[in-house]
Amino acid sequence: MNFKMSLITSLVLAAAAGAASAQTVRIGNQGDALSMDPHSLNESLQLSVLGNVYEPLVNRDKDLKLVPALATSWKQTSPTVWRFELRKGVKFHDGKPFTADDVVFSLARGAGDGSDMRSYTNDFKEVRKINDFTVEIETKAPFPILPDQLSFFYIMSKAWCEENQATKPVDRRKGIENAASFRANGTGPFRLRERQPNVKTSFVRNGSYWGKIEGNVVNVEYTPIGNDATRAAALLSGQVDVIEPVPLQDVARINASGKAKVLQGPELRWIFLGMDQKRDELLYSSVKGKNPFKDKRVRQAFYQAIDINGIQKNVMRGASTPAAQLIGPGVNGYDASMGGRLPYDPEAAKKLLTEAGYPNGFEVSMNCPNDRYVNDSNICQAVAANLAKIGVKINLQVETKGTYFPKILKRDTSLYLLGWSPSTYDAHNVLNAIMRCVDDKGSGQFNLGAYCNPKVDELTLKVQSETDKAKRDAMIKEAFKLHADDIGHLPLHQQALAWGVGDNVQLTQRADNQMPFRYMSVK
Repeated sequence: MNFKMSLITSLVLAAAAGAASAQTVRIGNQGDALSMDPHSLNESLQLSVLGNVYEPLVNRDKDLKLVPALATSWKQTSPTVWRFELRKGVKFHDGKPFTADDVVFSLARGAGDGSDMRSYTNDFKEVRKINDFTVEIETKAPFPILPDQLSFFYIMSKAWCEENQATKPVDRRKGIENAASFRANGTGPFRLRERQPNVKTSFVRNGSYWGKIEGNVVNVEYTPIGNDATRAAALLSGQVDVIEPVPLQDVARINASGKAKVLQGPELRWIFLGMDQKRDELLYSSVKGKNPFKDKRVRQAFYQAIDINGIQKNVMRGASTPAAQLIGPGVNGYDASMGGRLPYDPEAAKKLLTEAGYPNGFEVSMNCPNDRYVNDSNICQAVAANLAKIGVKINLQVETKGTYFPKILKRDTSLYLLGWSPSTYDAHNVLNAIMRCVDDKGSGQFNLGAYCNPKVDELTLKVQSETDKAKRDAMIKEAFKLHADDIGHLPLHQQALAWGVGDNVQLTQRADNQMPFRYMSVK
């Protein structure tokens, strides 16, 4: 939906258009942002796209270091209180000034029903306005990494949301939409110009942005291109300037083309499988009257039936690192001595299934996206083939992330694939969102199979408040060991980044797979 620009801004952009026809970057991604509402989906691609329009209190630079954004400074005034001094002179894209009222409103909105960002705020006790440019956040217990926690929580305009009946988040689980689904009004370096879901979304440089925009890009055209071959062909033909991800089979061809190159590097994202461990009877299964995944032997059988090295070689073409945990190098708190993967052993897996009472295996559905992670549907097909060797028949339910996420976020699943990149770059994020027992406040919000170990919960709260690094790391290690011993989830691998970039474009590749437009330049 078009938004109205001021006459001055329109004239400036029009004047720049002639000289800036080359200042347009066209991006082709395998998926689309599912909404323009920054509180509707806690998913990296969604947050990456909207992070160009909306801003947090505290941001990250090219090296992932915390830097001031809508807050100019922050400090603890007591063990449970953080005070944030807000930036003055900032305006939303509609011209309204940014104040503390917007911060208090946004944090309440993101903590409310329908929000997918509740795990960011579930341990808040109170958010209060001190004056127009100072807010305090009081937590239930000491929270030394609170600024890190807020680096992906975006601030909306209270007045705009009230005027547009968008005071509550878009609830993807229920299919509820409002003005924030298709329109946006942030403070960021780019404005939303036009939104055509699953077709194209256009952005234009914010001429009144408060901060520095390092690149020279004026316009960004973002197009979802789900088919791998089509996406690679679009880059090589010059139809788009950047693609993400590069199909792994096309890396060498693109690098040899003389027209583009592939930027590769480790990503702070782990791919894993989750299992329903709560229901007394497993949905979408041939087993009636009970839930096989409540039995650790069944979970371990699935784990040991997966040939992760075969997936690394044949599906990921070497562009992955098999994982034993849900975190790894690059995440604060990771310890290489946490332990390795259980061995791939189909015979041991069969024996475990027999001991659990399933000598002939059983049938169950597995939900997978086909346009979110690198080779996601192919990974699921490989896992299904592995499990077939131990008598487990997997009915694959593969679909676009537009329908996949609403389904699994409702926990309408028995077995599912998920990727996770901790937004704080800290182990606590994974403990709180993925491994903590589920409650109605946002704890375990992405623990979609409802794994629960009270000892892990106890350690999570201690990790959250502990300031002594050695003690904290020891607690993290203990919590992850408990989770691994329980086989709470089935870790697969850490995927690698692969961006295709035309020779006319310069940009910054961050390990969190965020793609800020403000760093982009075209020749």
